[in-house]
Amino acid sequence: MAVRTPSAAHSARSARADAAEPPPEAVGPLLRGVAVLRALGAAGGRCPVGELVRTTGLARSTVDRITATLARMGYVRLDDHIATLAPRLMELGNACLGALHVPGPLGPLAERLADELDESVSLAVPDGDGIRFVHQSTRRRAMSLSFRIGDLLPAERTAPGPLFAADWTDEQWALWRKRREADPLDRDFPAVPERREPDAVGPAAELPTELATELATGAKEFEERAAAARKTGVSVDDQLIEPGLVAVALPVRDGQGRTVCALSVVSHTSRHSAASLRRTLLPGARRAVTAMESLLREPVAPLPRPRALAAWTGASKQELGAGFVESLARGLTVLTAFDEGRDALGLTAVAEATGLARATARRALLTFEHLGLVRRDERAFRLTPRVLDLGHAPLSRTTLPDIAAPHLAALVRSVHDSASLAVLDGDAIRYTARVATSRIMSVHITIGTRLPAYATSMGRVLLADLPAGERDALLDGTAPRALTPRTVTGRPALDALLDRARDDEHALVDEELEEGLRSLAVPVRDAAGRAVAAVNVAMHSSRRTPAECRTEVLPRLRATAARIEADLHIAGRFSRIASA
Repeated sequence: MAVRTPSAAHSARSARADAAEPPPEAVGPLLRGVAVLRALGAAGGRCPVGELVRTTGLARSTVDRITATLARMGYVRLDDHIATLAPRLMELGNACLGALHVPGPLGPLAERLADELDESVSLAVPDGDGIRFVHQSTRRRAMSLSFRIGDLLPAERTAPGPLFAADWTDEQWALWRKRREADPLDRDFPAVPERREPDAVGPAAELPTELATELATGAKEFEERAAAARKTGVSVDDQLIEPGLVAVALPVRDGQGRTVCALSVVSHTSRHSAASLRRTLLPGARRAVTAMESLLREPVAPLPRPRALAAWTGASKQELGAGFVESLARGLTVLTAFDEGRDALGLTAVAEATGLARATARRALLTFEHLGLVRRDERAFRLTPRVLDLGHAPLSRTTLPDIAAPHLAALVRSVHDSASLAVLDGDAIRYTARVATSRIMSVHITIGTRLPAYATSMGRVLLADLPAGERDALLDGTAPRALTPRTVTGRPALDALLDRARDDEHALVDEELEEGLRSLAVPVRDAAGRAVAAVNVAMHSSRRTPAECRTEVLPRLRATAARIEADLHIAGRFSRIASA
């Protein structure tokens, strides 16, 4: 991942959003910590600490303490003065997505619709005068949708926007016009192209006549689109975001008739015009919306209530001293008290879930309310989609190799042998991540290498996890050959080894792939318990005996797989994690 610096536009939007004087009860370290997380997210998830100092305006010592605290929480990795967002941070965005009760129940229906129409399908929710994506079902094409879960777009340049604007109050329309005047080029929305090249115009007061006219016309057109959406319940984006992109959107309403989200079907003008998109795909989209609305009327089964989420912060403070900002850690933990079936929580419920004193939980909630991350609804608090600003969008594109890489590096430092991650690719394994040791004699394999599954430790744990019929069909189509004198090629013996690998949850292959090569592997499982990858340690046979591999390496290998799985389960809850 390349190092990026936070965009000035995104920082400006955050600064304007937080310009109001914070309440006296606001937690200062929490305000500053959120500013750092926003800056990291705006930078694409990776940024030099020195650049965070410049962007946030905070002292270097303050940023150092904040990033050290976030690293302790597992939200950030620090490497040579570069801060990188870590997958565990997605638990904050997941709490928001769960509480919205949109991507969880409706996501599978959106996936089904995308398969049916062979077009990209999105779910979006309103966020102020913008729209924010909370689910993406994207078709793999050279020209395809590239927005991320958590991306914020200006309402007037989207298909869902008019559907939400149809219900705006006069005050909301006034805020929208004020934002347009302050940011005529949409620089505050880094997920969409600016309306003009940055050097082509000056300050808002000095806009060229052509652009000023275009903006005025666009404002009138958006008001007309909102009025039409109110009447017809359909909205179209005809290349408003960028040339070639067209979309049609429908509202999804709950049992009380409130618009909960919008479903969009997105295509390209090489496949559809805006008119043909609406004419051809609207019937299928309407059927999907009907199914979604029926699902929303079903009662929500709340997830088990968490307890004492912040109990660990005291021990961290005692261990790290001044380098650990306990009020920041406790404050962020408050966000994770919310989730599916826990969308509205009173102060007592938040305090009980986090293990914090009521006064501490209250100050954190008031701070988040000031930042726009929480809103009060009578006596309850709710998360807003702005929580997704805390790094969720760049992390939603995380791949399994991204997740595994730091854990593989830590394993290599521990065992002093090379470690790899691989997935099953037909009757072979394909290497997708690897960290090599610096030994003179070590195993050299490049990413993308394919090796026969039957003769590798990672292949065997992956084959062992397949349903019996699928495994038999795959092996029936394979003709194992002896790669060394020790390669097991007989079907009964191979079946017995796979059964043992399934029962033992590991496989050791000793000089079957190559003479002198010994390898030990364990599976990496997704949240459903399926082995989606395997991780191994490979070494020369002179390094350790098979027994020593199991006593010295296997526990560390299993611990590494568990850490990869923990990150995978968080990252993959609402995002599709690519295997490579």
